[in-house]
Amino acid sequence: MKTCLAVDLGGTKLAAALICGGEVIEKHQVETLSSKDPKVLTSALRDLLLPLASRADLVAVASTGIINQGILTALNPDNLGGLDQFPIHAVIADITGLPTHVINDAQAAAWAEFQAYDAKYDNLAFVTVSTGVGAGLVLNRALVTGSRGIAGHAGHMLADPAGPRCGCGRKGCVEAIASGSAIGRAGVPFFGESTTGRDVYMRYLAGDSNATAIVERSASAVAQLVADLTISLDLDAVVLGGSVGLADNYLTLVKDALSLLPTVYQPELIPALSGADAGLIGVSLWADTETK
Repeated sequence: MKTCLAVDLGGTKLAAALICGGEVIEKHQVETLSSKDPKVLTSALRDLLLPLASRADLVAVASTGIINQGILTALNPDNLGGLDQFPIHAVIADITGLPTHVINDAQAAAWAEFQAYDAKYDNLAFVTVSTGVGAGLVLNRALVTGSRGIAGHAGHMLADPAGPRCGCGRKGCVEAIASGSAIGRAGVPFFGESTTGRDVYMRYLAGDSNATAIVERSASAVAQLVADLTISLDLDAVVLGGSVGLADNYLTLVKDALSLLPTVYQPELIPALSGADAGLIGVSLWADTETK
């Protein structure tokens, strides 16, 4: 059985783990220091991966953003700063000297959730509501990445034509209304300039009416996203994850909003099971299928 060096590259953390058969053998994690500087990221990757590479047979990377032909980019390149057009595949392959596979982190998490639910759903979407809103798709029991790596970027589907402008340039994306960042921005007029999404959510849990309206709008937008994906792709289930998606009572709010729609728009809506290691485990399992 092959040992995979799995890497999870996010905006705030950089994790690497040796994984064999879906089991984490050893894991290390550091902050993504100066994530806008390609040289700093390359150095951090070298320090993190070199001590582990000699014990691995291949490398599998779950990264934020879009992975197009091994290059890291994004629908909103400003989110990546100096990392836009970062040659992530070539850099990691050069550091480790191993066969390297790279996909988006939400895509990797979708594959992890497909496996976590014992592959019981032929057609499944994983939707993460966190700093942004992303998704991964498993259709006909296969992970869909797309020819340009864009498949699953459902946070940029339309939620409200009159809504706020999203960082991608489109007006009214789900992400611009439902994400943790959007929840924080919506709370500023009520709670002050330094308001975060977490601040608003805690006020919602405490019963504040303005915070409740903001969080319920977020959940309603996600419910409509679930409905759109379901009617487009004939999904059996949608897994909800992310720091907002798994926050207290959020899943119930989404279910309540979804229940107002006709039955055909209502898949089984279930919580994510894989936790913080979803990207690492998912990408390692996916890479294993790619190399068979």
